[in-house]
Amino acid sequence: MAATAMFPLETVLFPYTPLALRVFEERYLKMLGAALESHQPSFGVVLIERGSEAGGGDTRFHTGTMARIVEVAATERDIELLVVGGERIEVGAWWNDEAYPTAEVHTIAELTWDPALAPLRAEAEKHVRRVLTRAALSSGSRWDPNIEISDDPLESSWQLAAIAPLGPIDQLELLRSSSLAGLLARLIDLTLEAEQILTATFDGCRDDGESGLTA
Repeated sequence: MAATAMFPLETVLFPYTPLALRVFEERYLKMLGAALESHQPSFGVVLIERGSEAGGGDTRFHTGTMARIVEVAATERDIELLVVGGERIEVGAWWNDEAYPTAEVHTIAELTWDPALAPLRAEAEKHVRRVLTRAALSSGSRWDPNIEISDDPLESSWQLAAIAPLGPIDQLELLRSSSLAGLLARLIDLTLEAEQILTATFDGCRDDGESGLTA
C-alpha cells in the first residue's frame, strides 16, 4: 500500500466541509508539491493530540479525513489552500516524517441516510444554529449562524457537526460516529452542553460587571 501524505492539524476536518489552510513550513510545502502532482490532489488530515502544527515532534489521533485540494494561491511568504473534506480515514501505521508525515491509512465506511432521520436532523440544525448564534454574540465564532449548508441530508449532517461551537475533542468524537443517527443524537447532546457553558460564562461575566459597577 502506498504511503498517504498527512497534514496533522489542531483542527478537525469533517466530510463535505471546506477548510482554509496556510502552508509555510518546508516539509509541508514539499508535501503540497507532491500532492499537486497527482491526478486528484489530496492529503490526509488528523487532529494533533499533543504538540503543535509547526516544528514536528507532535503525537496524533488516528481518525481523520482526506482533504481534497480545490484552490491554491501563492503569496510571498506561503501557500494558501482551500480544501474540502472527503472520506474518513483511520491510520493503520505512521511510516516516517523525514520529508513530511506519511501513513498507511484505511477508508472508514460512509454513513448512510435514512429518511426516518429527517426529524432528528432538523432538530440538530435548530439547536446548532441557536447555540452558534449565542456563541457569535458572546465570544465570537468561526462560522456565521446563518451559513448555508447542503440540501443533501447526509452532507448537511456532517456540515452541522462542523459548524457547531464545539471543541476539537468533541468534534473528533463526532467524526468517529458509526451511524448517522448516533452522529445527530450526539451532536444535539454536545451542542446543548456547549450552550450550558456559554450561558454560565455569560452570566458570570454579567455578574462580575455588575459587582464592578456597584463597588
